[in-house]
Amino acid sequence: MPEFARTGWLKDLSTLIPEDKRNEFFPGPMQAVTYKGSVYAIPWYIDAGLLYYRKDLLNKYGFEPPKTWQELVKTARSIMEKEPQVYGFIWQGKQYEGLVCNVLEYFWSNGGDVLKNGRVVINSPENIEALQFMVDLIRKYKVTPPLVVTAIEEPTRHIFGSGRALFMRNWPYAWNIFQREGSAVRGKIGVSRLPSFPGKSSASTLGGWQLGINRYSKNPKAAERFVKFLTSSESQKTLALTIGYKPTRKSLYRDADLIAQQPFIASLYDIFMTARPRPVTPYYMLITQVMQPEFSAALSGIKTPEDALKTARIQIERILGAE
Repeated sequence: MPEFARTGWLKDLSTLIPEDKRNEFFPGPMQAVTYKGSVYAIPWYIDAGLLYYRKDLLNKYGFEPPKTWQELVKTARSIMEKEPQVYGFIWQGKQYEGLVCNVLEYFWSNGGDVLKNGRVVINSPENIEALQFMVDLIRKYKVTPPLVVTAIEEPTRHIFGSGRALFMRNWPYAWNIFQREGSAVRGKIGVSRLPSFPGKSSASTLGGWQLGINRYSKNPKAAERFVKFLTSSESQKTLALTIGYKPTRKSLYRDADLIAQQPFIASLYDIFMTARPRPVTPYYMLITQVMQPEFSAALSGIKTPEDALKTARIQIERILGAE
């Protein structure tokens, strides 16, 4: 969003959502659509990374959903010994934008970040430790199969949905699919916040869609009415009930109709409250093209995490220095 706002392609929509109304939306999406104090889009629907788990297997072997990444490894290794046909933990590790979403969740849950106070801090000790841990999930702990370095959302969903994984990181969309009649995991799964490193806080990468208006639109007033309609409480409720889009308006997570039809939705409120956008900068599209191959190189064993993140820092500094 900031890249379009900076170039002047988006109409300023601050008047559509006055400051005293902005807290009706989750904070992450509002941060994502705000550039230099002005709002350039209205949050439409929201996504965030979740931990899916096989509650039947956790109950069978006396485990609780993990609060830390280390607990996840311990639980997965223990259950894999008794259920050798089951992978411990699957996630999205292919070189694409989804990999960035995954890696950021480890960075943030270890107190790291990509940018901080205008500085590039991607190769901090916290981030090196976090990326090394992701490598170790595959190579040292062996709770994650090597296939994840080629996996995106749907392959991991199919593996988990066929009953062949204990834990999975994915987006909320998968829940409704798992509950369909005939699903191998119907009634056997739970969701929770993603784990964190000891003493740190869980963090999920923000996803979803925002609706903006071309600054050069020939019908700006009609476009504004349409955006207001689609992002209204009524429209978001309808989309949640009929399609499954998760609302960006906080009040809908207390809506009786929604909770009755989708009890799962109430558990998402706290996760969405703390979901974080990817680096909010006009240069994000350039930055992600740097991060994706470096993260992939580390996971594939081509580079050490330290070398990959050092290279990423140098390239990102060049991008930001060219402003």
